[in-house]
Amino acid sequence: MKKFMRRAALFILIFFISPSVTYLAIWVAGDRPANWSVANWSSAGILPAAASQVQAKVYVLSARTGGLKGAISTPTWIVLKRQGATAYNRYDVVGWGRPVRQNAYPADGRWYSNDPKIIFEASGKAAATLIPQIEKAIANYRWQHRGDYVLWPGPNSNSFVASIVRTVGGFDVDMPVTAIGKDFPLTGKFVDYDAVRGTFKLSLNGYAGLTMGWRFGIEINLLGLVAGFDWVRPAIKLPGFGRIG
Repeated sequence: MKKFMRRAALFILIFFISPSVTYLAIWVAGDRPANWSVANWSSAGILPAAASQVQAKVYVLSARTGGLKGAISTPTWIVLKRQGATAYNRYDVVGWGRPVRQNAYPADGRWYSNDPKIIFEASGKAAATLIPQIEKAIANYRWQHRGDYVLWPGPNSNSFVASIVRTVGGFDVDMPVTAIGKDFPLTGKFVDYDAVRGTFKLSLNGYAGLTMGWRFGIEINLLGLVAGFDWVRPAIKLPGFGRIG
């Protein structure tokens, strides 16, 4: 038993504590806004003007959050544009008031001055098929009332996007390793299986868990931090650093 405990402690040190502390040091050394009121929330200009493209579009974007949390955590949000529309609709979840917001920020707005990244994109017929299903899933999102939002371990902004992804077939978003809250148990079950994506999950209410799938790889969740391996698209996944490979 002692040998097992030593190996477990070494595993946690190598794959969870060391990457988190290292990236935290890198993060703190950077130039960050002191608080939300002085942060830049404007468009980062990474999405083309909605009016310039006729076809339907679906995006999922992610950006580092503010403060020390930004070293390990990235919120995610969904952006939709129907065919012929001249504006985007952004959907995300926040921690005050009613959680689900529409167009509270620019579609590709910076988050606490941090530029977002596009982690999923669909266009044309594929996007046009997804949009009504995504909108329906958003309308039926379980945790959309005042007081439902929980920063950690969820349901939070990443639990919201993960729920929509889980609900809509063909919405194959590879959520960032740093999207803390993505592993919150959406069904409330300790053991869950997503037949559409072939993913098997174990979860202790989001505080710890295991996710496995042939196409997905393996991820271990410990207090919201995630480490794992992807064998189909070879990569290692580490807290703070995210996907390397």
